[in-house]
Amino acid sequence: MRRESLICIVLLVITLVGFWPVGRLGFIIYDDPYYVKENPIVQAGMTAEGVRWAFTAKEVGNWHPVTWLSHMLDCQLFGLKAGGPHWVNLGFHLANTLLLFVVLRKMCGAVWRSAFVAALFALHPTHVQSVAWISERKDVLSAFFFLLTLWAYARYAQCVTSGKWQVTRTETAATVPDSSRVLRHPSLFYWLALVFFALGLMSKPMLVTWPFVMLLLDYWPLGRVAGDGWRVAGGKNGKPSTLNPVKGRGRVAQLYAALRGFTPSTVNLAS
Repeated sequence: MRRESLICIVLLVITLVGFWPVGRLGFIIYDDPYYVKENPIVQAGMTAEGVRWAFTAKEVGNWHPVTWLSHMLDCQLFGLKAGGPHWVNLGFHLANTLLLFVVLRKMCGAVWRSAFVAALFALHPTHVQSVAWISERKDVLSAFFFLLTLWAYARYAQCVTSGKWQVTRTETAATVPDSSRVLRHPSLFYWLALVFFALGLMSKPMLVTWPFVMLLLDYWPLGRVAGDGWRVAGGKNGKPSTLNPVKGRGRVAQLYAALRGFTPSTVNLAS
């Protein structure tokens, strides 16, 4: 735990050092006038009319009410001072870097490789635009909810595979005990994943591809998909059971059951 804490501190420091100058930046003429500088509704801050507008407007070719609300909150807190929104963007980027490290560490068990990926994510040049451009709030905000969805789905998979973060063919992954029975209930994290996913979509519609990412996660690193089928809870001796592929509608039923964490006995496979 001490090693992981030190890695998190290092990630915070190198990210802050790399992006510290953004606090001195101002607005630019590309998109910033539409999002903040010349948008009277956003400049009014968090108002009832502004919230209604955020959920109905399709300005700048996007429907992203959560992003609009975040800009309104910026104006409520900082007025038209550009430094505030830039620091908020950096704050989200810091949070995303730490979230990525923590989630990868939990799912894969590889501390240094997870740290390397998080550091690469933090300092990659393509993220300069997202942090240093106020109008790109939608990018860091959607990434934040994307990673929270990743965490929630991984915890859901843990709950439906006998308390394991990672399920392998040898079943060697360590269990992760929870102090609360509520925290071990799969539906809690299932719904959290859906809520975070919805918030991510309302930040940037690009997250529409996330369900396909979940299918990839089931193969690796969660290991819920193996060569012999799909692993879910409910097997003998508390170990995950395997759903073997079948033809016809039964295969669809088993796939749906696997995603929901049902056991084979609860699914009617009649075609």
